Amino acid sequence: MLKVFIGWDSGMTDVAETLAHSLKMYSSIPLDIRYLKLQELDFHRNDKTGNTEFTYSRFLIPHLCNYEGKAIFMDNDMFCLPKGDLKELDDLDMTNYAIRCRKHDQVVKTGTKMDGKPQEAYPRKNWSSFMIMDCSKLKCWTKEAAETQSPAWLHRFEPIPDEQIGEIPDGWNDLDHHDENTKICHLTTYGPWHGWTDLPQCQLWFKYYYLYKSRKEQ
Repeated sequence: MLKVFIGWDSGMTDVAETLAHSLKMYSSIPLDIRYLKLQELDFHRNDKTGNTEFTYSRFLIPHLCNYEGKAIFMDNDMFCLPKGDLKELDDLDMTNYAIRCRKHDQVVKTGTKMDGKPQEAYPRKNWSSFMIMDCSKLKCWTKEAAETQSPAWLHRFEPIPDEQIGEIPDGWNDLDHHDENTKICHLTTYGPWHGWTDLPQCQLWFKYYYLYKSRKEQ
């Protein structure tokens, strides 16, 4: 089964569950979906720099997988659309790569996000929000490294040679928009959980949220 780890924020549990439900709807292969719940992990950082509860725990995944096999990580504020069959990503050749991701060339203004958290601009922003990992090639991401290394060292993939960072096809991890080719929409700025309900991508998220809720209540 394909291992899929989803970021978990204790105040946004339905967001992660909605993503998981949408992934299962369209996957043609079995998925082993796990949530990075801090209360269930032996994981501790002393700094308070993370914007989410999974800012750093994502880098614990190779350790959790005993540095074996393939795993996918996804931020929780995403949802899957009908073309988003994870088999496409499972079939990608990882022979030459430790990681595959969407290499967004994203420019943001520094300041404050809509929820009051700091908005930071840095190289390779959002690359780590959706990763396919060959855990056997990521032994640099030890438990100690995830707990102690700087945000830049982790999120910019500093210990990983550039030639070992591959790409994933367009449509996966589309930021704050969707079109006919979108497979995963990532609501990085205007999530409905922060009151943005009129935008098309937020209205579409509600469709999957209500499908998840109705299935849960059965």
